[in-house]
Amino acid sequence: MKPDSNASEPTERKSELGTVFLDCRAALMRFIGRFVHGPQDIEDIVHETFLRTHAAEIHTQIRSPKAFLFRTARNLALKHIARASYRLTDYLEDFDAAQVLVDEASTERRVEAEEQFAAFCRSVRTLPLQCRRAFILRKVYGLTHREIADHLGISVSTVEKHLATGIVRCTEYMRTHGYISAPAPAGRRKRGAGS
Repeated sequence: MKPDSNASEPTERKSELGTVFLDCRAALMRFIGRFVHGPQDIEDIVHETFLRTHAAEIHTQIRSPKAFLFRTARNLALKHIARASYRLTDYLEDFDAAQVLVDEASTERRVEAEEQFAAFCRSVRTLPLQCRRAFILRKVYGLTHREIADHLGISVSTVEKHLATGIVRCTEYMRTHGYISAPAPAGRRKRGAGS
């Protein structure tokens, strides 16, 4: 009799997780939609969230299924953002100008723009992890400072510091690698303006 009661315990937990998932599915979709904008991507992450939590539940008792679902969804959304960022960078790095069938001058301008964007992506990769996350959430996904703060679990002022650091370091990277020129000294600009 005892083996039967132990065997039924995982089924009860699975049922509880399934019920909680169904109850908060719409809220999960809205939550993921704060980070990922494609409806299909949101749906995929919701499904993956359930599969991951279900697999975890087989081996571990989940004390707070709702919190576990949202934490898993958040982690999957962040991984999705990171993968999208790396795919974009990899695409730009693998870009072959010979495949573009347009006039030579247009091709040259496009390749230069693509190279500059690829360099910018590389500059973002050099940022510290938390700074990079804040920077990508703002520049790529357009989240507000408050949304970024909530997403990363930090204050709005820390988000602002990360963004400022990101801008300064990316600008310096681009300047060091020859993609943007250094600004003219202030005195030289004044003399040029008067002449």
